[in-house]
Formats: sequence, structure tokens, C-alpha cells
Amino acid sequence: MIKAIALGLVMGIFVSGFSQTLTVVGKVTFEPLELATISGKTPKISVITDANGQADISAFSDADSINIRIVGYESLLTSYAALKKSGFHARLSRSVTMLGEIVISYSNENYGRQTSLHIEPVRIQKATQRGTFNLTDALARIPGVSQLSTGIGISKPVIRGLYGNRILILFSGLRFDNQQWQDEHGLGLSDVGVSKAEVIKGPLSLLYGTGAVGGLINIVEEPAPDAGMIQGDAGAVIHSNTWGGTIQAGTKVNYGLKWFKLHLAATNHADYSDGNGVRVLNSRFNGYILKSSYGFVKNNWRSENHYHFSYDKFGFIFNDVGQFIEPDARWSRKMSGPHHIVLLNILSSVNKLRLTNSVIRLNVGLQSNLRSEDEGAGEISLKMHLLTGQYALKWQRPLKSNLILALANNTSVETNVNYGRRKIVPDARTAESGLSVYLEHRLPEATLEYGLGAGIRFTKTLPTPTVNTDEKDIDPFQKTFPFFSGMAGVSFFPDQKWNLKMNLATGVRTPNLAELSSDGLHEGIYTYEIGDPYMKNEQNINGDIGVYYSGRCVQFSTSGFYNHFNGYIFLDPTDEEWFGFPIFRYRQHDARIYGGEAEISATLLGNGLKISASYSGLVGKLDNGDYLPYMPAQKITPEIRYELNGKNRSYYGFVNSDFVLQQNLVNPRENETPAYRLVNAGIGAQLSRKRTTYALQLAANNLLNEAYYDHLSRLKNFGLLNMGRDISLNLKINFRNKLNKK
Repeated sequence: MIKAIALGLVMGIFVSGFSQTLTVVGKVTFEPLELATISGKTPKISVITDANGQADISAFSDADSINIRIVGYESLLTSYAALKKSGFHARLSRSVTMLGEIVISYSNENYGRQTSLHIEPVRIQKATQRGTFNLTDALARIPGVSQLSTGIGISKPVIRGLYGNRILILFSGLRFDNQQWQDEHGLGLSDVGVSKAEVIKGPLSLLYGTGAVGGLINIVEEPAPDAGMIQGDAGAVIHSNTWGGTIQAGTKVNYGLKWFKLHLAATNHADYSDGNGVRVLNSRFNGYILKSSYGFVKNNWRSENHYHFSYDKFGFIFNDVGQFIEPDARWSRKMSGPHHIVLLNILSSVNKLRLTNSVIRLNVGLQSNLRSEDEGAGEISLKMHLLTGQYALKWQRPLKSNLILALANNTSVETNVNYGRRKIVPDARTAESGLSVYLEHRLPEATLEYGLGAGIRFTKTLPTPTVNTDEKDIDPFQKTFPFFSGMAGVSFFPDQKWNLKMNLATGVRTPNLAELSSDGLHEGIYTYEIGDPYMKNEQNINGDIGVYYSGRCVQFSTSGFYNHFNGYIFLDPTDEEWFGFPIFRYRQHDARIYGGEAEISATLLGNGLKISASYSGLVGKLDNGDYLPYMPAQKITPEIRYELNGKNRSYYGFVNSDFVLQQNLVNPRENETPAYRLVNAGIGAQLSRKRTTYALQLAANNLLNEAYYDHLSRLKNFGLLNMGRDISLNLKINFRNKLNKK
């Protein structure tokens, strides 16, 4: 017995000399923090905490500088001696500003410089300073991102020239499908209750299957307050151009192991006016939003469950709209003319389960999208219901201290049913499932990423009168589309200032219902569109390289990409006619899109003054030499911004200008658009008093009232200009208090 004890002591001393475990937890909740990065300058190595928040730091025994960091928490700079004194326990405080936070949904929480992908976070709180109208408008301020619009109410994001089904939207970690394959349909999501959005440029089909050939937009909900706290907010914003705006209010409370959130909002806008003061008739829109959440923690299981409801009406504009609609009162909001009606219901559950040495993330959701078109006077012509059930399952495990494995399966089932007399696509059933494997290898000065994915998508169209019955050319069909994808990349960071990224990825997109099976008149744009059921997958391969520098006063970045498509799908005009209406057919050709972005900034006067400029530009061409339609023009945006932060108050002011060059690289069925310049400015202040914060923001867009055509505006086809001067005022009040203890 004595010998056993002695042997145990010797072994303990031996092991302690070669293995020392550090435990990292949250300072308030004491929750183990997995995937925290622990690094040191000498030696230049890093390790990652496991599911229990633990990591072996014996290699740092001589280090006098150890950095512990994880997204959402303040980094901790310490030493081995200090950790030893604490019993090898580190407690991290939650970040207040979280300016460097990135939530990379494809694998794990990570910093932007540690992945080879190009990620742009947009914090909604800061985006509202620019007087944006909607979430898409906020995202379009990022270099390389723009918006395809049909007025200010209907818009969808464009990433490096790609939009619609080529951009994947994640909402509560799940694929969001809003029938966005039609150009005149907008994204349909508000920024109410959203903390930020992240734009990932480049293919991400590896872990999300078909659709993410151009990029991904991850919409991140507001987090719950700290344990034992209740928070609330109320706000209103008004825009001068439309004499409309949004009012909203919300509250959230955290009891420790469970929490609740609730948000309500209403939006209402009249028609907008262009730079010449001309009213764009029927560009009005309005809507209502309700969002609620319930979350809890039970042992190793964390779950957050969301319900999203929205009801929106969008006036839609067509050729010669002024000849068909009698103008009503200037600031009328009545939806008596043609308009879209969109009723959206989303139920989702976001779950995280910690196992001994791994983590399982399971997101499950049901989406109901009911879209109608009112021709005017209450006559519903088109009525489509898209019902989607899906789940996203990810299993993640550190294989070594610097090697992470992620396996993913995404599966969805959809039904599309027509109820109106007018039909664009047939009733259909689709199903998709994909598997992928992803590895992230962290080295002292680089991160390597690589992975493979494969899956299958099934589409079946059903007999639908006026679309695919006997009098039509396209019969009902069923098709199976297998798909494959891959990615390899490296992010090299030799020091804290420089970062070099290289990424090579493939993406895949199966043809959508319109491209496969449409056979009818597309009212509103008055074209007869015909699909092709024999289309193949649209496959692309994208090469991307970027250089980033972040110095004390100067920061700059530049990135370039080349995106080659096999079987790019597009709508092609023909010489045919149907009762006087031009016939367009969906076709496939190889295509390529190439270009890049650049940003540079300098901070002066104690980091209060920031001078910056950004550039973005690209070219898109089919293999027959024609340019692709709706390619954004080159854009340069210089900005001067000043911020003054005090103990209980802060102020800011900025002025910028959008220099948009002439777009003459256009498709044969497009018109060129001339160059233009927009001047924008804003000022704001935030004041804190005890447990209440007041924020007031004033923004002016198109301050000089420029009359211009945005090349990505569908209204340019009807000779309608974009919006003129708009001045917005935004007031928001936030309160925070401790819960009363019973």
C-alpha cells in the first residue's frame, strides 16, 4: 500500500512536469468555454480548449505572455506563473463591444483572420447610423456587396455579381427560402431583433449544399441579456423622402437557466421621389413583425427556440405604370394598386449539446411562405405557398490540440402549391440532403482548411393547369441531381499586423423551378418565360486571394477573385412572340466573373478621426462574349468619420461619397447607365443615465439630390430613377435592470 502511494506521488510529479491542464470558464456563468484559443509569443504555438473548456498548456511553462481569447469574451493576457497561482483556472468576462466577433456558422466560432474565407460582419447598431431602409440596404454598404432592387421596398443582396438562388441566406442557422428566384421578389427579412449579419464571399456549398455558389449571409439574432438581468428597448425612425418609417419595441429577460425575448415592429412608407422630385407611383410598402424566443440550459444541452411572423405588402411597378394607375394623394399609403402580399411564419430551434470530447449542433425549422399578388381592387391573381421543413446537423471534435474535425448533414423537404388563377411555376415537391467533412488545422502562424461534400436533390413537378398540362410544351417530370463540392484554403498570419488568405472552392446549384418548368406569361415585366427540364447543375470553381494589414494607425486590405461557371443559367431573349409578348428562354452557357475589392483607412487624433476609402469592381461574361446582365458598376467610396467617447456619452459624425462609374459592360438586352456621385452624411449622440441609454441619429443620403440610375435597379428598364434626397431621424431608448429576487 505504501509502495502504491509512493509510486502514485512519483507519477503525479512526473506527469505534472510534462502535462498541465488549464480550465477556461465564463466569469459570471462559470460555463466551460470550448474552442478558446491559447497562444504565446515564446514559444509560437497555440492550443484549443476542448468541450470541457480544458487544454494542456505544459508547452507554455516558460512563457511570460499567454493570450486566451474566444469570440464574445474579452481576451485575457496573462502568464504561466499567474495561471499557476490561480490554480490553472482562467475566467473570461463577456465582451461589451465585441467589435472583432465573428460567428462562422459553417464550422465554429472563430476570428476572421483565422479563416481563409473573406468575412464581413455588419453590426446593425452601426448600420442604422447610415439611415438604411432595410437589412439588404445595410449589407450593400460593404465593398463587393450591392442590391438588386425594384424600388426601396423590394431588394435582395448581390455578392460579387451573384444574387437570388446563388446566395444562401441563413436565418437561425437554417436555409431561408423566400421564393427569391424571381427578380421582383425581395429578401423579406427585417433587422428588428437582429444584432448583426455576416457576409461570406465565395462558394460555401461544402457545408450547405446547393445554392451557396456566390456566398452566404448569416443573420445573427440578438443575444439574451446576462443572467439575472432584464433589458428592453423602444425606438422610432422616420424618413423624409417617403414620410414613413418604423416603430419597434422589445424586451428580454434572463433567469439564469432560461430566458425570453419578444420584439414587435410596424413599418409604413409612401411612394418615394427621385432626384428630380418626380413621384415613383406605387413604390409604397408596409408591414408588421412579431418575433419571440425562449431559451434554456439543461446540463450539457443549450437550446434557443424562435418564432418569426411577418406580414408585408409591397406595391410593384411595371412598364407604363402611370397609364394604368390613377395617382392618389401624394402621401397615401393605401394598397389599392397592384401589390405583393407576403405572409411569413418561421419556427426554429437552435441546439448545442456538449459531449465528452465533442460538440453536436442541431438546428431544426419549419418555414411557411405564402405569397400573393393583388392585381388591384382586391383581385388575387397569383397565390403560392412554399412550405419547407429542414434540419442542419453538425458534429465537431478536436482531434488534436490544433486540429478540428467537423461533419455536417443538411436535409430539407419543400412543397410548392399554387392557389391562384395565374401560375408561374407548377406545383412541385423537392428534397435535398448533403454530407460534408471539414478539417481546420491551426499552426503557429497559419490556419489550413480543407473539406469535401456531396449530396443529392430530388425535384418532382405535378400536373398544374395552365403550366404543364396537355396544351403546354413541358410535361410534368421528376429529376434527381447529385452534386459534389470541395474547398481548400490557408490563412497565413506571420505577426499581429499581416494576414494573407488564399482559398480555392467549388460551388453547385441545381436549377430552380422557374428555370426547369416555367411556361407562361410573367406579368409585371410582361415577358413570356419558358424553362428547360433538361438543364444540368450549375457548377463553379472560385479562386480567391487577399492581403490584410492592421497597423497602429493604418489599415488596408485588398482581395481579388476569379469565378468560373460551368453551365451558368440565364434568361435569354428570343425573336419569338406570344400574342405580342416577347418570349424569353432559360439557357445554359459557361461564364466567368472576376474582380476585386480594396479598402484603406487611417486613424488619427487618438483614434477619434478615421479617414478611409474603398473600391469594388468586377466583370461578368458568358463564353459567347456577351456580358452578364445586372453586373454592378465600379464604385469608390471615400469617408471621413470622427468619434468622441466619454464616460457616459459618445458622439459621432461622418461624411462620405459614392463615386459610381459608368457601366458600359452590359448585356445586349440591357441599357448602359451613366456615372453618378452621391454625398451622404450623418451625426449622432448616445447618452447613458443610470440604467437607461438614449441614442439619437440623424442621417442624410443623396444629400445633393442627384438624379441617377443604379445599374442594379430593375426600374431603370422603365425609365424610372432611383430615390432622391432622404433625411432620416432615428431615436432609440434602451434600459437595463436587475431582476427582483424573491
